Amino acid sequence: MAQPSQTFFDEATNAVRGCWALITGKRNASAWFDFSQRGLVGSFVAVLIAMLLAGFGPMLLGIPVRAGAPTQSIIVNAILFAAQAGMAWIVLRQMGRQDGFVPYLVATNWVTLVSGVLLLISLFFGELGLVVLLAVVIVAILTFVNIGRFIVTLSAIQIGLLFVSQAVGVFLALGIVAIFLPVPTV
Repeated sequence: MAQPSQTFFDEATNAVRGCWALITGKRNASAWFDFSQRGLVGSFVAVLIAMLLAGFGPMLLGIPVRAGAPTQSIIVNAILFAAQAGMAWIVLRQMGRQDGFVPYLVATNWVTLVSGVLLLISLFFGELGLVVLLAVVIVAILTFVNIGRFIVTLSAIQIGLLFVSQAVGVFLALGIVAIFLPVPTV
């Protein structure tokens, strides 16, 4: 279980176990995450690693990418992360559940890293990687619901409201990003 004085590797190992518990619907999933201030910082490191993998991972695998694409990917992911976290904070505050924000953020951040690693692995499968991509999307939705149920202890309607609000926030952020970032050239 999560310990307050663990190394980042130990925290990551426990968080992966927590992600698996979320995927499999285990009610004790929260026991694997560190919701302390140190755990929150560790989860931000996990998100940073996920963003770096999304940006530079294909290059590390020898896949050619256009100049500037990794940086643009990191900027877009950072903006989308901020929109998602901001909307979660607003909605949880409106529900009177500010106490659930840090646990929500910690679990979501670690799920983001695990998803990022799986998406990078999907590149090895070529066109079959689309199946992995679909599986990651399904797992992401499942973990979102289970974070709401087991980590933040929201009702079904509250989970639905959180999901819709985050979708709206992300789509608005994408619109803003599309206005300010140049369209990629082929």
